Amino acid sequence: MTEKDSPLHNAGINTRLSHLGNKPFDYHGFVNPPVVHASTVLFPNAKAMETRAQKYTYGTRGTPTTDALCEAIDALEGSAGTILVPSGLAAVTVPFLAFLSSGDHALIVDSVYGPTRHFCDTMLKRLGVEVDYYDPIIGAAMETLIKPNTRLVHTEAPGSNTFEMQDIPAIAAIAHKHGAVVTMDNTWATPVYFRPLDYGVDISIHAATKYPSGHSDILMGTVSANAKHWEQLHEANITLGICGAPDDAYQILRGLRTMGVRLERHYESALTVAKWLEGRDDVASVLHPALPSFPGHDLWKRDFKGASGIFSFVLAVDEPEKFKPKAHAFLDALNIFGLGWSWGGFESLAVHVYLGDRRIRKAPKEGPVIRLQIGLEDVADIKADIERGFAAAKAV
Repeated sequence: MTEKDSPLHNAGINTRLSHLGNKPFDYHGFVNPPVVHASTVLFPNAKAMETRAQKYTYGTRGTPTTDALCEAIDALEGSAGTILVPSGLAAVTVPFLAFLSSGDHALIVDSVYGPTRHFCDTMLKRLGVEVDYYDPIIGAAMETLIKPNTRLVHTEAPGSNTFEMQDIPAIAAIAHKHGAVVTMDNTWATPVYFRPLDYGVDISIHAATKYPSGHSDILMGTVSANAKHWEQLHEANITLGICGAPDDAYQILRGLRTMGVRLERHYESALTVAKWLEGRDDVASVLHPALPSFPGHDLWKRDFKGASGIFSFVLAVDEPEKFKPKAHAFLDALNIFGLGWSWGGFESLAVHVYLGDRRIRKAPKEGPVIRLQIGLEDVADIKADIERGFAAAKAV
């Protein structure tokens, strides 16, 4: 029975998240699937071993635990297949290696996740792949950047740290017209708030480290492909020998059960804080796609069902030489917010954003960019903590 044929197909998102990938009566009625630790899998005879005539053949190619998570992700994404990899960055690099060869050209959005840019500027170039970066708001003008050897267009919406929105359907249509595969890092929205494959994307990428995990303790990435590109992605993953661990897959599957309600809280709290920041004199601008004042708001409203808990703001600073001192003073005064990379967990985090590697979307001149992950704490306490940061920055 396919997911479309199941009673869950038309159910609400929280109902689906509670039950997808969950088949209790395959495992004696236990609600959660077993954690199967495996490398070697035995065959009943030599012929079966020669022909791989059974569902499981080796630990790197899947177990009941990893399959349960992949089935859940496929149902959420509407994808033909999903692979699990050890990190969000690997979720980007594996499809790049799957679909790019020496002599190919790749177009990468300029607001891309920093480690993705590093991979493109080092590994891809060393392998003979030509890389160009494009403005995230390019839309249909993408046509002007396509070359005869363009084989991949990578998107990320909203963009890392500065949250520019992209016209994904327009970009995908142009890429497909020229035979290029379209990949998208959709970690910010998750498939709860945006399903890339419904908008023309071929490969949907997520750092499951973030909201699917939800507790800042698991590293994992998921890559989901449409039917046209699934076999090539799957084969590349097997060839590279990259796989997700069963314990981590179990924890991500467990995290999915509460991701919907957690996202609702992140969304509500972050938007409340963003609106509050927008009215402050010590804030030059707030970079949040769900704010009507944000340049990409109309695209967000057209395509997305919600927003997550991460956004940035520009601290209003008159003198450029004080950008870093004031940003550091703001961060050092925080008590509830932790200073740490990543996001998507239950706790609030803050970081001074580095934008020095941008080619097109340069850092704002009005002040330093502070990225906030709004966690599950009470909004009043979050605001009070941010007030401490502003007071410290003002004193510098």
